[in-house]
Amino acid sequence: MARKGLYKKSDWTRLTSETRSARLTPEHYRAEVRRDYARLIHSPAFRRLQGKTQLFPGQESDFFRNRLTHSMEVAQIAKSIAIRLNGLEAGLTSTPIDTDLVEFAGLAHDIGHPPFGHNGEHALDQLMLDNGGFEGNAQTLRLLSRIEKKVTEDFPFHSNAPVALDLLARKDLRRGLNLTARSLASILKYDEIIPSSAKARDAAGTQSKAHKGYYELEADIVSSIKSKVGVAGDQKFKTVECQIMDVADDIAYSTYDLEDSFKADFSSPLMMIAMSDDFKRRLCKKVSKNIEENYKDHPPSERQFDVEHINNILAEIFSGILSERPDVSGRFSRPVTLEEAAFILSSSTHDASKELCRNGYIRTAFTSYLVGDAIRSVEFFYDANNPALSKVKLSLARFKVVETLKHFSFQLLIESPRLKLAEKRGTEIINKVFKTLNDDHALLPEDWRALCSSNQDSHFQQRTICDYIAGMTDQYCVELHSRITGTNPPSMWKPH
Repeated sequence: MARKGLYKKSDWTRLTSETRSARLTPEHYRAEVRRDYARLIHSPAFRRLQGKTQLFPGQESDFFRNRLTHSMEVAQIAKSIAIRLNGLEAGLTSTPIDTDLVEFAGLAHDIGHPPFGHNGEHALDQLMLDNGGFEGNAQTLRLLSRIEKKVTEDFPFHSNAPVALDLLARKDLRRGLNLTARSLASILKYDEIIPSSAKARDAAGTQSKAHKGYYELEADIVSSIKSKVGVAGDQKFKTVECQIMDVADDIAYSTYDLEDSFKADFSSPLMMIAMSDDFKRRLCKKVSKNIEENYKDHPPSERQFDVEHINNILAEIFSGILSERPDVSGRFSRPVTLEEAAFILSSSTHDASKELCRNGYIRTAFTSYLVGDAIRSVEFFYDANNPALSKVKLSLARFKVVETLKHFSFQLLIESPRLKLAEKRGTEIINKVFKTLNDDHALLPEDWRALCSSNQDSHFQQRTICDYIAGMTDQYCVELHSRITGTNPPSMWKPH
């Protein structure tokens, strides 16, 4: 029996129907996903990703990744996964995964993240607890479907004057980039409405951390996406392209954040190996939780994960780098004491660890191997009932490696005194900017001020201010804070 295809005509319908410009000839040769791709690439929000922190601040070195370069790497990895699956899975030969759509998902997945990384996300979330919270993935959906200034319900196809809100109908008329349902579905990672009050968040156990999901304000859009993709409203929703993007994101985090931390001299193979068992147990707790959530179909013996597993993973990935070096054997040409042997071997291992951090050739070979091995470990499980929701995930063995490396980099960073200073500063900046703008809307740029003035509802106004801040680059936010406080401000004439 032939498999049902992964796509249907309704996947490519948009939030608002569009009529083609009378001044341009029709583009029958151009797929709808290519239009979406172009709209993303040419959007201001996409360009601003170059000014948003990934792991280390960009001004520290032009080597470090930012949100833009990270997104490009995720897109490349995601597309490679899709190409591999299309080539190996017999069922995908006639109905392949759309590689352009997968690439779009990779490029778009972080576009809603605020300045100052996870710290900025937490600061905005705390400020918005009683207004639906803040979460990077939810903001990505909101930005693409509401905030970006390309299409409203009437403009430019039925009107020459864009109108953002219909106050009588209490309706938001903005349609963002007016993307297709399947493109929006590709970035919808968490199919859950974020609780809209601090009390509800407390009941959910997420008052002090970001609640993964989407805002209640976009519930109608999610419902429309599900309907067009052909999924029942109560069915948990994560398309095959979104899953591929998610896997690619984890691969990029686990590999390239690690490379950045090596280059920054923030960590090294020896440092990772030598971390205390207490540190590794904290990692085990995080990795084990993710294993239980994603691999319930595997027997308990395979899902087990402890400090010994971490040590074995580190030994495996670093064995070729920290093993005996060619120059060492010659130093044992004469008899040596145990103390001398220990010194020679430890010195050689230390040098090899440093060389991986500092030698671009060796470091690139190391990261290329990790990425290539992970891509080759991705598995595909066809869903005959709903092909769009077919499952994609790493093999359990490779998932353990990716999760270990991902959490190692993140945990080392968040426990660093250097980062804690940056966290405190970032929180202070966002809190000050938000409260100042909320107290005086006249300080907002003209377009954002007009949006706030058009609706006197305080919840809407605070969400608008949150949207404005979330779209800022790190430097823009710092400069605006300086202008507000009068601390080394840039020129008063600089537009904002």
